Amino acid sequence: QVLLTESGGGLVQPGGSLRLSCEVSGRHIRSAVVGWFRQAPEKEREFVGARGWGPGNTVVAESVEGRFTISVDNAKNTMYLQMDSLKFEDTAIYYCATARSLTTVWRGYDYWGQGTQVTVSS
Repeated sequence: QVLLTESGGGLVQPGGSLRLSCEVSGRHIRSAVVGWFRQAPEKEREFVGARGWGPGNTVVAESVEGRFTISVDNAKNTMYLQMDSLKFEDTAIYYCATARSLTTVWRGYDYWGQGTQVTVSS
């Protein structure tokens, strides 16, 4: 059974930073694609970024490029989403997910975390 457990969400002021963590059990992330999505109220689930196998194989959404960074710790089987220069419009529930091939489409991901709330507010 594959389980993804997220942590790290919270309330932050505009311009601030947060780091989300997603611990994976039941699947080695070194051989999986890891991705992040978000969903704001009354909006569709939105691709944030994903990382495939090996270095340099990372895709991020234009809306977060230069501000958000995806990384992995293979020893801990954990992936991270470092979010800097946060904006009001980044407020959403953030989900981590894994897939077998790199895609920006949420239906391509087969296992999901429970989601963690990120609120950007002054």
